[in-house]
Amino acid sequence: MDRNHLRGVLLAALACLLVGGSFTANSLLGAYPYAGGQALRYGLAAALLLVLLGRRGTAPLRSLKARQWARLALLAALGMLGFNLAVLAAERTAEPAVPGVLVGCAPVVVAVLAPALAGRRPRPAVVRGALLVAAGAFAVQGWGRTDGQGLVWSAAALCGEVGFALLAVPVLPALGPRLLSAAACALAAAEAAALGLVTQGTSWLRLPGPLEAAALGWQAVVVTVAGFVCWYAGIQRIGAERATLFSGLIPVSAALTAPLAGTGTYGTAQLGGSLLVATGVALGSGVLHRRRRPAATGPTGSTEGGRNRQPGAGEERAGARPGGRRRRPAGHPGAGERHSGVRPGAAEAHPGAGARLPGGGSGG
Repeated sequence: MDRNHLRGVLLAALACLLVGGSFTANSLLGAYPYAGGQALRYGLAAALLLVLLGRRGTAPLRSLKARQWARLALLAALGMLGFNLAVLAAERTAEPAVPGVLVGCAPVVVAVLAPALAGRRPRPAVVRGALLVAAGAFAVQGWGRTDGQGLVWSAAALCGEVGFALLAVPVLPALGPRLLSAAACALAAAEAAALGLVTQGTSWLRLPGPLEAAALGWQAVVVTVAGFVCWYAGIQRIGAERATLFSGLIPVSAALTAPLAGTGTYGTAQLGGSLLVATGVALGSGVLHRRRRPAATGPTGSTEGGRNRQPGAGEERAGARPGGRRRRPAGHPGAGERHSGVRPGAAEAHPGAGARLPGGGSGG
């Protein structure tokens, strides 16, 4: 595993740990208007991210096409506002573990769907790791009482989690993690304000109290600014299917911080589930894969995969053609001629009967 891959792993893990540790802050906003809280959170985050953009600023946004803007708007509506709204709606008729378990299946969905959208087959190691992560998330959270409506909203939350990763992939190379996060947050803030005005009228926004303000500030600065940038930087380095494996750390982080907040305990089930999540993440993300050493280089070119690679364009040695035969100098006996009874190039092209070329092959 190279350094770039390791950085992606660490960034994705940090992002999910930050989100998992934020559930205490969420509990302090139960009485605050949903749309107003989301508008304040994402609006503040967008403003902070714009300051952090650096020299490029918002210039790359000018080159986005209408389809890319639509994708960003859908990312904000589905992966951000929609996800949070679906979780809240699910918890009206279902215990919190129900949406948590379904959202914990996101690594499995992304492990299959992301390669399909890219026109390739799923990676078996990633799929196996995703299944372990989903099982571990279930063990950590358990299952709870629910009805049909709670299951539907929990499934909607799963769609939001999947969309938060996959909808961003096509525009991430053009914008980068910071600008992508800033644009998505700005759109989410506008969408939340519009939703609040339509559904709640003038009561959609009010001045938050001290604890509510602290919770909103934590969500904006830590969870959104730091968490989103780390998340998309991780996706940029290791891909969506590997990065989504780390969403299994969200319930683990929540379970670890629950005793500190007095909202739960960390027992044997949580420990076993945490170990399953860790195993799945390590297996699927490539953490356990050793970096392959470059193969030895022979006199006729570097060896790749046990086969002798001949010098390509721009790699030819002086006086040699690709393929290993030397160029015949001017005046050398030509085709059909004999020199001392030896065929030209025979001693050069074949160093000896049964001799092997460097790298263990036998001429390709």
